[in-house]
Amino acid sequence: MHTPATSTLSADTLAQLQAWTGKAETLDDVITAAPMRGLAAMLDRDDTLPTPGTFLPPLWHWLYFLPQHRQSELGSDGHARRGGFLPPVPLPRRMWAGGRLHWQPGNPLRVGDTVARHSRVGSVVHKRGRSGDLVFVRVDHAVHNAHGLALTEEHDIVYRAAALPGEAAPAPQVAPSTADWQRAVVPDDVLLFRYSALTFNGHRIHYDRAYVTTIEGYPGLVVHGPLIATQLLDLVRCHLPQALLTGFDFKLLRPTFDVHPYRLHAQPTADGHSVLVWANDHEGFLTLQGAVALG
Repeated sequence: MHTPATSTLSADTLAQLQAWTGKAETLDDVITAAPMRGLAAMLDRDDTLPTPGTFLPPLWHWLYFLPQHRQSELGSDGHARRGGFLPPVPLPRRMWAGGRLHWQPGNPLRVGDTVARHSRVGSVVHKRGRSGDLVFVRVDHAVHNAHGLALTEEHDIVYRAAALPGEAAPAPQVAPSTADWQRAVVPDDVLLFRYSALTFNGHRIHYDRAYVTTIEGYPGLVVHGPLIATQLLDLVRCHLPQALLTGFDFKLLRPTFDVHPYRLHAQPTADGHSVLVWANDHEGFLTLQGAVALG
């Protein structure tokens, strides 16, 4: 059994971080066609060009409400300096850890909608792992259009300590090897750049190879967790183009790097109510696991 590392966060620091719970903000946007055309191209889809009234596919709302901090407000990792809406967690590694989403079946987002996203810091939880401190921040989002609530999302973010020299990675989980629907993905700098550009994501782990290998200690560029989640739902949509997706619950288990291909899998359940989805790396280990609810 591994003993958790000693915490480097003081009680006062943790109290300050947890005081962020309940902090709220509202952002406004318009569902426009140009980002949808870009994501469709990146996913290699041959979709009909979106026009006013076209439905926004599930997870494509991540193309909107983008962070637009001034250049002088960015930190060394490419993110905005901490202490604005999100708590100023003094740990260097920040990753998307997962989420839970629910779409209102009777009120899909469409091109032309004026939308508002109401966000609230739902919780700030500190844990100690064998490699050091972990801080989990849950952000609750609710997106409305002119007809009311369109979707809700709980977004999990994890902050962790820097890797230690010679530190062993957590024990991986072997992914199921078979599924009805599968797809191989060969990531590269261009794919990661295009997704970063579409989501205005300045985090250097996705495009700056020198930074990610020398500063954060990773073996290559990190494939965006939301990109893999989007690719998994695209796999489901390709096989069930008429299905109504009403929910998605997913968790990121292990980083994916651009130095090897990875695989996407989707398996409908026997009752037809959901589709189990997962991704694995070149070694066959789970990187993302989730379930899609069908209406």
